[in-house]
Amino acid sequence: MSELMNTQNSYHLLGARVAMCAAEGGYRAAIDPVLLAASVPVQKGERILDVGCGTGAAALCLATRISGVHVTGVDVQEPLIELARDIAAQNGLESQTQFEVMDLLRPDEAFRSISFDHVMANPPHHKKGSGNPSPDPLKAAANVEGEATLADWVSFCFSNVKEGGSVTFVHRFDRLAELTSLMAAKEDAVSVFPLWPKIQGEGAKRVLVQARKGVAGKSKQADGLVLHTMEDEYTEQAHSILREAAALVL
Repeated sequence: MSELMNTQNSYHLLGARVAMCAAEGGYRAAIDPVLLAASVPVQKGERILDVGCGTGAAALCLATRISGVHVTGVDVQEPLIELARDIAAQNGLESQTQFEVMDLLRPDEAFRSISFDHVMANPPHHKKGSGNPSPDPLKAAANVEGEATLADWVSFCFSNVKEGGSVTFVHRFDRLAELTSLMAAKEDAVSVFPLWPKIQGEGAKRVLVQARKGVAGKSKQADGLVLHTMEDEYTEQAHSILREAAALVL
């Protein structure tokens, strides 16, 4: 293992399957991208777009979990994209992943001609001007919306997925109504999957929201996933997803 993964900033996802490295300033992926990647209904041979990929956690977890797929990650922050490429190389996933610097409000012309089987996104969770932004610019940009609003993120994701393909977001539970409204406006049925910290129905902070482009139907809310036991251990289902690379069906 090279110097990149021998620093004190190294850590692992999916058990020891994916070796990661924190960005300058300590920015590192939490469990959100792991759960996001597990929830995308991917089949071998399909192409996936990871919007707001950061250091590539979701893309790398998905490429590790399902062999024979190709994941393209895009992010506006060049330092994170450079690190994502290095991490992919360290994990032997260069052939299954591609990471590019891109502003979703100003996508490259060549990118417009590509259509993906699935799109996943982990956008900044706070509206511009809200919350207490981190003094670290990388963390601040990852957590607080910039010029692109949530509506821009939804529009970009749907414009880059094939008919019948899925669009999946992980977001704050308290912005669920806004997100589902934006996704339902595309005339697609929306599946809502809450992520409960300990007890179902109490205090969800995150939620997975998924729709298939052009597939009409009734929107639904699942029971969701309880992440921790009362002893602060992962529940059996959460452990299977976060540590054993199991799929999460919404």
